[in-house]
Amino acid sequence: MSVFRTKSIEQSIADTDEPEYQLKKSLTALDLTVFGVGVVIGAGIFTLTGRVAHQMTGPAIVISFVVAAICCALAAMCYAEFASTVPVSGSAYTFSYASLGEVFAWIIGWDLILEMFLGASVVAQGWSAYLGVLLGKFGIELPEALAYGASPFSETKGIDLMAILLIVALGVLITVGIKESMRVNMVLVGVKLFIVLFVIVAGIMFINPANYTPFVPESAPAEASAGFSWTQPLIQWLTGAAPAAFGWSGVFAGAALVFFAYIGFDVVATTAEEARNPQKDLPVGIIASLTICTVLYGAVALVVVGMVNYKEIDPSAALANAFAYHGQSWMATLIAAGAVAGLTTVVLTLMIGATRVIFAMSRDNLLPVGLARVHPTFRTPWRISLAVTIACSLFAGLTPIGLLEEMVNIGTLTAFILVSIAVVLLRRQRPDLKRAFKVPFSPVLPIASALICFYLTLNLSIETWLRFLVWMALGFAIYAVYGYRNARLATGKALPHDIQRAMAEGVVPRPPDDGK
Repeated sequence: MSVFRTKSIEQSIADTDEPEYQLKKSLTALDLTVFGVGVVIGAGIFTLTGRVAHQMTGPAIVISFVVAAICCALAAMCYAEFASTVPVSGSAYTFSYASLGEVFAWIIGWDLILEMFLGASVVAQGWSAYLGVLLGKFGIELPEALAYGASPFSETKGIDLMAILLIVALGVLITVGIKESMRVNMVLVGVKLFIVLFVIVAGIMFINPANYTPFVPESAPAEASAGFSWTQPLIQWLTGAAPAAFGWSGVFAGAALVFFAYIGFDVVATTAEEARNPQKDLPVGIIASLTICTVLYGAVALVVVGMVNYKEIDPSAALANAFAYHGQSWMATLIAAGAVAGLTTVVLTLMIGATRVIFAMSRDNLLPVGLARVHPTFRTPWRISLAVTIACSLFAGLTPIGLLEEMVNIGTLTAFILVSIAVVLLRRQRPDLKRAFKVPFSPVLPIASALICFYLTLNLSIETWLRFLVWMALGFAIYAVYGYRNARLATGKALPHDIQRAMAEGVVPRPPDDGK
């Protein structure tokens, strides 16, 4: 009855064969790569690029993207090793259950729920904003009480109806089937990639080399530098440094923020159980999607800060307004349309990832096991899909904009830290396991991944850390009241189908036939 009890790799894989809890294996390496690109390229490139460059880094945002990419590349290799070795839904949650123990698996699962719930909600709000811009280009104005920025807790009283409708529509889609979701995702990713490439190619002709100087602007006091500030990075408060923007401290603080732009490649690992050839396809999907996105991010960042001086960049819609700045309003309209398509895929894939993490936790009865039953026709966890749709709709429709963005980052970085450590531990615990992909130079690279991720968390704000601690306290309370006592490892209870199969195979005796 220890909180450090582990679930064997063999049992995790065996669970995937239970008919009532079995997912359809239909995804190829191409599907997984498109899936990863679909969720990675979205909110970050359309919303964060301009804001971070304008407020924190200047042209050096390119370096921030590179730092975040290095962190993600190291973590991606750890995910690829785990996902190819343990091809089971749940991503980092499942990996940790096999190596670190149940309590750490719960922590990671709870972190991933935070990342994907809030990530889908925040991006849906961004989608609503770009939809409003696009409709405005055609003379259609939405009522303020039902559009982007509306919330019972903001100045504009109402609900963000467009964000809610998007989540409900995507909730229906992911319930119908994963393959159908992938087909829609592939079309939208194609549109999004066209827009991103368009920005790169068309924007080159408007670049002014003078905008790249100074590449790393001198450090300057932040607006809230007088005394203590809840919004200052934790590392600045710990070291006693005055809150500052720009300079090298701004570059690293910017890396902690643009890290949000890379969130998504880890979601590929949550679909491991639905891959046709997980040992081969998962490493390809994870690493290929991250590589493609890193190249595109760097190119877009260079173009945008070259088109407009960082002091004049519009923080809310940098890509579209960079072209409007040069009198190319038709290009701005095209980019707004691409953003609508691009952000749709992000919300879709984050919702799929959330359902798969909760599915894995429910199948282990850390959350109620009844949630994990799949639909007899669609072979998807429809009850979880319904719960995710309702929760994300409430967050997106009622939460003030921008309130919880950094929470997504700290949840993901924490998961990355534990996965990196788990790779080292599982190598020592189970050297006999067949690994289709191995992290090179282990344990050096996994440890470096954990340290870099931890450093980035220190660059997030104090208020983000406090909210994260409250979320974790809530998670531990749920685990103590329900998960610890009801986990399948604690009770020894098999799923109903397990019992039937075990009796049929003679593994456990059948009950005596006493005529009842």
